[in-house]
Amino acid sequence: MASTYTDLGLELMATGENAGTWGTKTNANLSLIEQLTGGYNSQAVTDSGTPTALTIADGALTGTAQHRVIELTGSISGNRVVTVPLLTETFYFIKNSTSGSHTVQLKAVSGSGATVTWTSSEKTWKIIYVDGVATNTGVYEIDVDTTSSPGGSTTQVQFNNSGAFGGDADLTWTAGTALTINSQKELRLGDTDDSAYVGVRSHATVSGSYTLTMPAATGTSDQYLKTDGSGNLSWVSPAAGGISMGKAIAAAIVFG
Repeated sequence: MASTYTDLGLELMATGENAGTWGTKTNANLSLIEQLTGGYNSQAVTDSGTPTALTIADGALTGTAQHRVIELTGSISGNRVVTVPLLTETFYFIKNSTSGSHTVQLKAVSGSGATVTWTSSEKTWKIIYVDGVATNTGVYEIDVDTTSSPGGSTTQVQFNNSGAFGGDADLTWTAGTALTINSQKELRLGDTDDSAYVGVRSHATVSGSYTLTMPAATGTSDQYLKTDGSGNLSWVSPAAGGISMGKAIAAAIVFG
């Protein structure tokens, strides 16, 4: 019994067949599997009324449809058609890189199945599914959620806004510089069960922008934060013989 072939060209050997060449044919199959799952093919589109056929070659690596990634190239002077084989269920990543302002249609080699068309201005990648249905094989574009474009304006941090991307002018990111919370909005740090939080925000009126740089360590008991006048904070111990910070605050409350 002779070998048969899958729709994508892989050889299916019969029992007892190909003595002495079984290993060679198996290696050819493995190479074809590798090409089918991740191979790239640059396919020139024929600039004529004749469709450009993507083909399957049984047991060989020469079929132009036996690649996962296909780039359509060439200069075209009119609307052109590219065809895929019938009965072949698979998917592709295909880019229209043809030059010229004309459409490129992808369809089955025969029948009236669904088709996919790149408009005259679309020089883009599409994810294509071929359903392999007998007679009327359909070609479909897989929608990769083209509605989820960024929300808001440039530099605005993205967040989930009722299932869509959202942005807010009061929350921005300047690359390599800073995350900014504007309009005296606060940063909230929630507790363990999120029932309460500690909020930090700017003063209502700031005379000039400044940055506070925290100390490198946690300090020790009874130390307080001190600034050097340039925004650099450090932990400082009360002067020897002086009263503690807590006592100073208590005295201020009692004596005004």
